[in-house]
Amino acid sequence: MLPADVPALIGRIPLFAHLNDAQRTALAGNLQWICLPGGQYLIRVGETAEALYLLRSGSLGVFEGPTDLIRQISADDCVGEISLLSGEAFRYNVRALRDSELLRLDREVFEHLIERHPRAMLDVARQAMDRLVRRERHVEPPDKPRTFAILPVDNGVPVRGLAMQLAQALESFGSCAVIDAKHGANRGSDWFAEREANVRFVIYLDSTGDASWRLRCLRQADVLLLPALAAQEARPWPEAAPGHPARVRHRPRHLLLMHAAHRVLPGSARRWRAQFSGEIQHHHICGEGDIPRIARLISGHGRGLVLAGGGARGLAHLGALRALREAGHPFDAIGGTSIGAIIGAGVANMWDTDEMTRIFYEAFVRGKPLSDWTLPFVALTRGRRAAIMLRRAFGALDIEDLELPFFCVSTNLSGQGRVVHRHGPLWLWLRATSSIPGILPPVLHHGQVYVDGALVDNLPTDVMAEDGIAHITAVAIRADIELRAQTEEFATPPWWRLWMRQRRGTGWPGIVSTLTRAAMVNSEETSVHCIERADLLITPPLEHVGMLDWKDWRSAVESGYREAMRVLEAREREGSSSGNENLTTSG
Repeated sequence: MLPADVPALIGRIPLFAHLNDAQRTALAGNLQWICLPGGQYLIRVGETAEALYLLRSGSLGVFEGPTDLIRQISADDCVGEISLLSGEAFRYNVRALRDSELLRLDREVFEHLIERHPRAMLDVARQAMDRLVRRERHVEPPDKPRTFAILPVDNGVPVRGLAMQLAQALESFGSCAVIDAKHGANRGSDWFAEREANVRFVIYLDSTGDASWRLRCLRQADVLLLPALAAQEARPWPEAAPGHPARVRHRPRHLLLMHAAHRVLPGSARRWRAQFSGEIQHHHICGEGDIPRIARLISGHGRGLVLAGGGARGLAHLGALRALREAGHPFDAIGGTSIGAIIGAGVANMWDTDEMTRIFYEAFVRGKPLSDWTLPFVALTRGRRAAIMLRRAFGALDIEDLELPFFCVSTNLSGQGRVVHRHGPLWLWLRATSSIPGILPPVLHHGQVYVDGALVDNLPTDVMAEDGIAHITAVAIRADIELRAQTEEFATPPWWRLWMRQRRGTGWPGIVSTLTRAAMVNSEETSVHCIERADLLITPPLEHVGMLDWKDWRSAVESGYREAMRVLEAREREGSSSGNENLTTSG
């Protein structure tokens, strides 16, 4: 027997929302209820469409191949309508990410409904084809998670307060309910489906360790939240056992490390992460201010900051950051390349703007990290001063020890190309991402050769977007230094003649300028694509600052601040203008 809420479910699904009550009732009477356990296939590539499916509760994944998740389908949506209408075989696999309830509408019944309600079903077909076009153009955003399970490593972790704070933070994006064993134990699937249908988010909380309730939390969740006390000895979760239902792949897992001293305990993330295999994200909770950030990230509303490389010009990031912070822009994840990664690491380490300005002035302007010149068998500098500078600034921190999620990009010359670094010694990978070929020697690690990430991706907004970050702010640094020559030459003259020409300003471009400019040429085409991924783009005018002219640092910082303020003010005016137009139209 079908649940009583089926007509209401049909009305909530965008594809059928325009049907009237009689048409919804007619459709509901022809549906079949099915249950799909987590991990089980609903559709396989190459199968012929024999039905469309309405998802009443649960979560489905659309996969290209066996493991590449390209789209998630949440409750109150449908799947299979495109293939049913077109008659083509399925191009993707579809399987349950967690226990799911579906309503099946067979092809024969669908065609019968077309005969009885041709106008209404024609509108359904149009809606389906419109969705197809939007998906192909990547205009339709993926479904966001709706249900979360908080599963502590043991009963000693204080999770009830965490759940309440998280629910309050999620309320910014929609209504949220917390269900624990007291309210949910021994309930049937209809009860949970009804609760999930009535609110935007549900948090399933295990605060007692009851095995059956914990299993129910697992089966209901789109996302698993795994809290632990960071200072305690790391140990495996019960759900890590082979064959456990939690091992349904492609459900996001988030390790929540709770710190008692209101600061990150170095090494704790590495210890706890070692208990898991496969993909897992981690978050540090040092105070109540971290909960809203985690809520944004897990619900698909995260805000990311991406900073480009650009030598001394990159100090403009400090000015842009000052303006963004004054405007109250929070950031939940940070990424960058070269000097953008170095400054981004300071942001992820929760340094304030004044502290960063002081540290990076000492590091780059007074420290002169590129002044240890040597015979150019490998590079023009030894790289030792640059390494000492980074170790002095960041100490022995691992990337995992940063309070905010962080990544940096380097170029692997051993065949891998672009490499995204999220783990390991922070100073080492910052040294790699800033290794301008020919100026700084490459980083050699485990038989691999790493150099500046700007060779392949100077503004890695694409990496941030692939992490599921909804809003990306990017600060781009143009490399538009045009090297010009005032003489016709194909080989350098004797040293004394070359020296005289250089003094008159009519000689060859300097080796440092040539290498710096060459290092960024290859990534310019990529940067154009990455710029398009930014929701808020700041590109300071820096033609007056040379790529290695650290003495002009104040000018770079000021330019970054002025341009960020200009962009923010323009965005605010656009928002106000749009709001006024909407008021006028609605009036």
